[in-house]
Amino acid sequence: MSLPVNGSQVGLPGDGKLQRNLLWRYLSRFDDGEVIRWAFRGLLIGAIGVLAMDLRDLAETNGWALAGIASPADPAPVLPPAVDIGVPEAPSTDPRPFLTTDEGVLGKPMSFTLEPGGRLRATGSIQPGTADRFAAEMSERGEYVKLVSLNSPGGALDDAMAMARLIRERGLDTEVGDGALCASSCPLLMAGGRHRAAGEKAAIGVHQFYAATAIESAPAQIMADAQATTARISRHLASMDVDPALWLHALDTPPRALYYFSRQELANYRLVTASDTKTARKK
Repeated sequence: MSLPVNGSQVGLPGDGKLQRNLLWRYLSRFDDGEVIRWAFRGLLIGAIGVLAMDLRDLAETNGWALAGIASPADPAPVLPPAVDIGVPEAPSTDPRPFLTTDEGVLGKPMSFTLEPGGRLRATGSIQPGTADRFAAEMSERGEYVKLVSLNSPGGALDDAMAMARLIRERGLDTEVGDGALCASSCPLLMAGGRHRAAGEKAAIGVHQFYAATAIESAPAQIMADAQATTARISRHLASMDVDPALWLHALDTPPRALYYFSRQELANYRLVTASDTKTARKK
């Protein structure tokens, strides 16, 4: 069997001479400069591919992911277990038995409920756009709000920090009441309060952040992004008069677990400013 090419018959693969003639006819359609440029592009693409694989191998070998990025295919659960990262003077305990809010409620987008006395309850996960909804809530009823009571498994870092800045601008207080959770990015939101309180049975913890995207990045870019985000978090905490060393526990803790702070740690890191916890009791 044969195939017609430009009016002639060319044999199927196996006829080396005819294959070379066909290839030469095809290449002769391009000038020498174009052929060289395509050859260079091919070599460059190949080199980039090899470099990317080498960087990925180095990242896996050296544990670069510890900077705080996890796979979006393996997100943190709403109520992660406690992890003890080996700090003898401040072991992490597990306060989850004290939590009174249903996990399904915490997993929903954050909702805002204004109660008598100026307490605004913020319950649920912090998603992209939550900061805008919070700003709209404050524009509509902010004159009545004196304190934001948090119960959240965390979520979007940028939204949490934006909400904290708005709370600070308005001179509001924050609290995590008995039976409530403030985890992951939620402590960054809590830091915005002028005064900050926590109930004796509140659960406040942190862990590594993770990229909420399905796009895979090169290990070097992952490292750069993680370091830049950690720097932004540290500056945010410092601007709120919270000890940035608090976030070291996040860097040590995998995304599917939480480092829960003891009451002494909350005071030492200045995340809690109120010695009297009555305002953080469950209502």
